[in-house]
Amino acid sequence: MADEETKEIPPPIPAATVVLVRDGVDGLETLMLRRNARGPFGGMWVFPGGRVDSEDGVGDDGALRAAVRETLEEASLVIDPGALVPFAHWTPPPVAPKRFATWFFLAPAPSGVVAVDGQEIHDHIWVRPADAMRLRDEGEIELAPPTFVTLHKLSRSHDVAAALADAAAGPVEYFETRIVKASSGDLVAVWHGDAAYEGDDLDMAGGRHRLVMVTEQWTYERRAN
Repeated sequence: MADEETKEIPPPIPAATVVLVRDGVDGLETLMLRRNARGPFGGMWVFPGGRVDSEDGVGDDGALRAAVRETLEEASLVIDPGALVPFAHWTPPPVAPKRFATWFFLAPAPSGVVAVDGQEIHDHIWVRPADAMRLRDEGEIELAPPTFVTLHKLSRSHDVAAALADAAAGPVEYFETRIVKASSGDLVAVWHGDAAYEGDDLDMAGGRHRLVMVTEQWTYERRAN
């Protein structure tokens, strides 16, 4: 009998997400949806998106078609695939119960009224990225690490034009997440460029590229050394 620890980890499921942005009275806003309580992202606030289905195709074109389809299904918004700007690609850690390798696309919000089905998606908000991060720290909403890091990046852009220009300038980043437990018991997500990425020593001297997930405050750290 094969040892459980030597079993091959199945490849992650291809998926696509759309980060829709618009110019609000107080700056850039993004659309977030609250999923129902079931599934690996149960109850979390997310961007519109989901898995790439067989009818969507494969590769980059399949991800684009899935992004457009999921946005229509989940938010009743029709988006132009030509307006989607590749933003990032995320691969979850092997310990994740259900793994989705997800393309994140950025796009200006189309005209139309957001409508959710009340079943898979229970609510929606247009929110400033900084406010969404604050609401997470206040315990008002739940976020996944890729969502938080995306919001952090968006918070640096004062309007849609700046956010789209920043994304178009590239390069598209590929995040392969590792989870390390700190001595305090808090979990830390680490990525490429972090001194602890190849090991578990969070105090090792060197670069930082991590999300420290203390319950009261999540902190994204990124520096060369």
